[in-house]
Amino acid sequence: MKLYCSDVLNPRKVCALARHLRLPVERVHVNLGKGEHKAPAFLAMNPNGKVPVLVDGDLVLWESNAIMCYLAQKAGSDLWPQDGRQYEVLRWLMWDATEFAPKAGTLYFEYIIKSRFGAGPPDEAEVARATEGFRRFATVLDTHLRTHRFLAGDSLTVADFAVAITLPYAKEAHLPLDDFPEIRRWHGEMSQLEGWLDPFEEPLPAAVAA
Repeated sequence: MKLYCSDVLNPRKVCALARHLRLPVERVHVNLGKGEHKAPAFLAMNPNGKVPVLVDGDLVLWESNAIMCYLAQKAGSDLWPQDGRQYEVLRWLMWDATEFAPKAGTLYFEYIIKSRFGAGPPDEAEVARATEGFRRFATVLDTHLRTHRFLAGDSLTVADFAVAITLPYAKEAHLPLDDFPEIRRWHGEMSQLEGWLDPFEEPLPAAVAA
């Protein structure tokens, strides 16, 4: 299996999951700064021009959450449940994609990605809107976690890998977590997982020429 990725949020969750499951995934670095994600060879795999992309034999799969579900099932792991909890996992994956991640991701972009790629200072108006939205949805998440160890109950699932993915950057991205003790408790448990805090630890091989 080859995972085409870079050290940004969506590939991070897949890399963290793969390390946690100890799957033999070869990571292939896609240099976003050089526009390798827009090269014809990459667009042939993912016409959206985004990382990550998983290639497993004849299968070419994009969208990080779908890749995580595939890897968990391939590993025979209950991280992608095959019982009634699957709907609970789907609910949190969809909620994250439409509600929580856009707010947290905006703060990550404004404070981290802009600086990395020399795209100027944070936009104060965008930061204010994202911070307000983050607080709103973090309240939903924190309330849920008061009665649940993990998102789908007492067991870890791919939903936890998805929803928590910005939290390792909380300080740098100015995520306002002080008022959300259950989120901090939950992320503390996630931080004990192998690979969660350092999913990119191993050096990435170079991408194939486009």
